[in-house]
Amino acid sequence: MSAEGEYDCIVIGAGVQGSFTAYQLAKKNQKTLLLEQFLLPHSRGSSHGQTRIIRRAYDQDFYTNMMEECYELWAQLEREEGVKLYRRTGLLVMGPENSESYQQFKVTLQRNKTPMVVLTHDNFSQHIPNVNLAPGDEAFVDISAGVLFADRALRTVQGQFQKSGGVIRDNEAVTNIKPGPVVIVSTSAGVYRAKSLVITAGPWTNKLLAHTGLQLPLEVVKINVCYWKEKVPGSYSVKRRFPCFLLTEGEEAKEHIYGLPSNEYPGLVKICYHMGSETDPDQRDKQTDRSDIEILRRYVTRCLPGLVPEPAVVESCMYTLTPDRHFVLDCHPAYSNIVIGAGFSGHGFKFGPVIGKLLCELSLGEMPSNDLSPFRIRRFHVKTKSAL
Repeated sequence: MSAEGEYDCIVIGAGVQGSFTAYQLAKKNQKTLLLEQFLLPHSRGSSHGQTRIIRRAYDQDFYTNMMEECYELWAQLEREEGVKLYRRTGLLVMGPENSESYQQFKVTLQRNKTPMVVLTHDNFSQHIPNVNLAPGDEAFVDISAGVLFADRALRTVQGQFQKSGGVIRDNEAVTNIKPGPVVIVSTSAGVYRAKSLVITAGPWTNKLLAHTGLQLPLEVVKINVCYWKEKVPGSYSVKRRFPCFLLTEGEEAKEHIYGLPSNEYPGLVKICYHMGSETDPDQRDKQTDRSDIEILRRYVTRCLPGLVPEPAVVESCMYTLTPDRHFVLDCHPAYSNIVIGAGFSGHGFKFGPVIGKLLCELSLGEMPSNDLSPFRIRRFHVKTKSAL
């Protein structure tokens, strides 16, 4: 069945960033279409799963500052919908005392006067049972951090978008984009026109940008999302106030290892390596590299003695990485009415409310409410070709 329509704005990609962008546009009385290539809800991209970490702990001031508004906007969405989207657990940050990465996390929080507690080797086990702090490591707790209920959050914001008059069309893959003063978007089901377009397509971003003569330096990797069984049920439970945690680097690897307390699957703790192996997003499940699981197995054996050192459940997710691991939030270099939100590098979910607001502002030609200089496309020195 062919569908046609005229809109103020079209948003491609109904993950967390696209959904919040569409919601912000609809709230500003923009006639908005949200397109999604898969049937909703789905687990093929980067926004699925029950939980994510929310934290102020970052090694860059601009992320810590953005998170101040994010906490407010998440709380506002909770109030509007009468739904719980966040549970405070604290975030335990660990790393070598002499490590630049660890110290940047600690100093950034101190500089921004973020509530935190510094732990010592003497009092660590008293506050954090069932975790071995490695010799030479330090630790602190970002007190306000916790767990975001991701699937619930995504459903909530999509529902709010529709209540605001927005239209979601899922199971419609985009087949062509024709730039111009009016952007024409063709899908598997029809043709749509809009004054502006926002692309928030995660791992499929460059596939869509090819229609506009632009390619960004994005790398797509598959992450093995691992759940580890408690030897004593409840020992790492959210109900026993076990925190989320982040190891900046350690004996096993130089990338972060992060974890969330047992909650979504009773008796299972979510622990993942913050990196994966390159994959084609359309062939994700053919990527079978498990080297990240071996890293996690060694870490769990060494530092989490109350867990069985073999994952009980392994799920899949994808990160879309930029070279510097910072986001892309910008207008297309050749077409100012095409806005791009991409490269969230495995840490973007918590920023959804603010990113949606910023992409909405860019789409409407408004002055962005945050400094977007760290997120501009020009930092990559890319070239554009004329769109066919």
